[in-house]
Amino acid sequence: MESHDIGTAPEHQPVPAGAAKKVFVKTYGCQMNVYDSQRMTDALAAEGYVATDAVEDADLVLLNTCHIREKAAEKVYSELGRIRDMKAERAETGRELLIGVAGCVAQAEGAEIIRRAPAVDLVIGPQTYHRLPDVLARVRGGQKIVETDYAIEDKFEHLPQPKRAEVAKRGVTAFLTVQEGCDKFCTFCVVPYTRGSEVSRPVAQIVAEAERLAEAGVREVTLLGQNVNAWHGEGENGGEWGLGRLLLRLAKIPGLARLRYTTSHPRDMDDELIAAHRDLPALMPYLHLPVQSGSDRILKAMNRRHTARDYLTLIDRIRAARGDIAMSGDFIVGFPGETDADFEATLKLVRNVSYASAFTFKYSPRPGTPGAEMDGHVSEAVKDERLQRLQALVNEQQQGFIAGMVGRTISTLIEKPGRRPGQKVGRSPWLQPVIVDDKAGGIGDIIDVRITKTGPNSLFAELA
Repeated sequence: MESHDIGTAPEHQPVPAGAAKKVFVKTYGCQMNVYDSQRMTDALAAEGYVATDAVEDADLVLLNTCHIREKAAEKVYSELGRIRDMKAERAETGRELLIGVAGCVAQAEGAEIIRRAPAVDLVIGPQTYHRLPDVLARVRGGQKIVETDYAIEDKFEHLPQPKRAEVAKRGVTAFLTVQEGCDKFCTFCVVPYTRGSEVSRPVAQIVAEAERLAEAGVREVTLLGQNVNAWHGEGENGGEWGLGRLLLRLAKIPGLARLRYTTSHPRDMDDELIAAHRDLPALMPYLHLPVQSGSDRILKAMNRRHTARDYLTLIDRIRAARGDIAMSGDFIVGFPGETDADFEATLKLVRNVSYASAFTFKYSPRPGTPGAEMDGHVSEAVKDERLQRLQALVNEQQQGFIAGMVGRTISTLIEKPGRRPGQKVGRSPWLQPVIVDDKAGGIGDIIDVRITKTGPNSLFAELA
């Protein structure tokens, strides 16, 4: 896809002299979109924009979209309708409101967005948001811009670095994208078409960003990628490194106490990465490793290129390396052709693994993917019934895992004040919120606590 101008737009009124321009970013979907939204905000800060949490105050509204969920594009158009009305009200007072759509829906829909929603000024894909300042300049020149090509240049090299104070405001945990795109082409998934092929950032670039985060007070970093364990980047010695070696390097950064990564593919879980779980205390004992189905027939139809036995054997190897590791997964029910026996195979796999957490979804066809063209689509009623049964099993396992924490002493990273006076909220190694007394420690401290009781999704603790 190429960058191009779409028609002309009314000449925009300038922001009053001395008034700071404000940008409101609404983020949909995955953690990578959260990271991208922050980097877009950083790029705009260099142009004089200040982030705002109130859309009513914004001079620029950006919708950073996700294409994974059902009817994702329609939800974006619905939101654009509301913002269009706000833009029309602004026009009556002579104050401009620019509207932009970014992310994966932008990549998939392109110029169709401006055709269906003429109030939109710019459409920018996930690989080109480093060009936002230039795109905005062209918009102000009276053009509507669609910028959805897969940029040849490295966007991370072109993004300005966030200011230390801005990073500090975001808290003691942070996301850091190390890998983008996907070469797996699962038949249900649009990611290879919206994010492009797999690309890995070099070690020096990742380490430099992680060091800046640590200097700003970040204690825990989660490495992101569509297939993060497929990361293979240029190392500090000029050779190619894998994710396990990268984690070992990041663990040496002063102040950086905890490391995580998501989302992984079973086929990219190599020996070096499993060994990192064994040898690296900073690598948290929680792994999101999607399998999608327990049926080999459905896994083949999904183009997952592994069997249920392959997955279970891998889980055994990981648990042998780190006995306290907790597993999380993704499951799709009702994929085309899924029979009762196929679904029972998924339930059997879930029972065998025993997940601490899992995300369950009904299959919904994505235009342009092979799954959408397959025969044997399952009725909504059957998908609903299967989803309820699977979710009941997952909930039972999740509650069992949480209940098993009572009486244990664990380390907790204190992240923020609690909702109630006298409380702070921390994060366990397994990602659960931990409620502690306000005096137990300061934000950014890692303390040992004893779990006294559980809530529906959180733990209550006292200082150990």
